[in-house]
Amino acid sequence: MADIPSHHYIYGTCTDFITGETIVDTDDERCRQELARFLVEKKGFARSDLEPRLGIETLYNKQFVASTIDITVREGGKRFMILRFAPGSIVTRERAAIAAARVLEPAYQIPLAVVTNGREAELLDTYSGKVIRTGLASIPGKDEAGELVQSLRFEPFTDETRKDRERRILNAYDVEICCAGGPCALPGAREG
Repeated sequence: MADIPSHHYIYGTCTDFITGETIVDTDDERCRQELARFLVEKKGFARSDLEPRLGIETLYNKQFVASTIDITVREGGKRFMILRFAPGSIVTRERAAIAAARVLEPAYQIPLAVVTNGREAELLDTYSGKVIRTGLASIPGKDEAGELVQSLRFEPFTDETRKDRERRILNAYDVEICCAGGPCALPGAREG
């Protein structure tokens, strides 16, 4: 495990519910693990339908940002939904989640994004940017996913100017400013 200074309280390590890997145990990670359990135990997805911690790296104006997509959900061989967790207001997380869903998958735009703080949730249409459902219970489950994949759009997102704009948005929203007032530099990052 990397020795990365953090302003999060670290309890030690825990076992990732989806992969079985040993990961850092924080308050936020405990919420992410609860979301993974919720998707499997309440929504009916198999662990193999879920991809945790996919990343998008961006570098703009000498600001390197590693954005994490907490959980990506597959159905019928397609990534159809991402979930992004953060404590606090979920409304402030909408635009970054839409940007991530638009650029994560090289072959097409992922059509659905969920933003949640573990208590509240919004399901977003990534084409229109609109909230289409609210509440944790409204997150699509395995039974509904099969039907959704048949009706959702999976269009290529090929406009490089728009892709660049979405990456810039993600970079701006996901930069971490630590208590020292500057960006948190990760060891080995190209620019910290």
